[in-house]
Amino acid sequence: MVQLSALTCLFGGLLGLLLLVPVLLAPTPPGMCTALRTISSNLSQRRKYMQHNFPINFTIRVHYEEVFRLSNISRLKLKIDNLEMFALQRLWFHVNHGILKKILRVMPERHPSRRYGAELESRFRDAEGIFVQSHPTEAFQKELPEKVQEKLDRMTEHLDNVPESSWRFVSPKQLLDNFQRSMRCLFRECFSVVNPEIDCEYDVPHGQTPPPGT
Repeated sequence: MVQLSALTCLFGGLLGLLLLVPVLLAPTPPGMCTALRTISSNLSQRRKYMQHNFPINFTIRVHYEEVFRLSNISRLKLKIDNLEMFALQRLWFHVNHGILKKILRVMPERHPSRRYGAELESRFRDAEGIFVQSHPTEAFQKELPEKVQEKLDRMTEHLDNVPESSWRFVSPKQLLDNFQRSMRCLFRECFSVVNPEIDCEYDVPHGQTPPPGT
């Protein structure tokens, strides 16, 4: 009887996993793509609002893990076997949730870019909500790969415990450049019509011009 119960639990667990895998591998829902394309459209104005409206060489302090470039994605793929896109997308949302809040935090209410930043954050929260709703609860309860979880843990560590070496000073425009390029990589099916040749392995060295559409 005990063996039968154990087999039943095992079968149920395997069945649940099999049902979950197609969800994790499913294409990005249309509503999600619509939300991300709206964000991408807003980001096309980032030079005006996040560079021209700030003093020259203006930077904000972020955790080094929040400088999330395409090279970070490439390294994680090399380090983690069979890394699911879902795990990278969860990491992307977490990183940029914090980035947008930090950008807004440095802008007073009367700052000429305040409205733009607030709208961008609102659009992002809409997309984040769709992302959560489009996956079963079990997907978020599943443990992330160790190296991905370590990144999340470092970003959520209490500020008093973060060493000075873990902070970086980056311009708002550069942070949103990373935001845009990594979004188009991790949700590439939403942007294939716009830029079918986007490559997740591509990274733009500081000071160089990104490829068209990024």
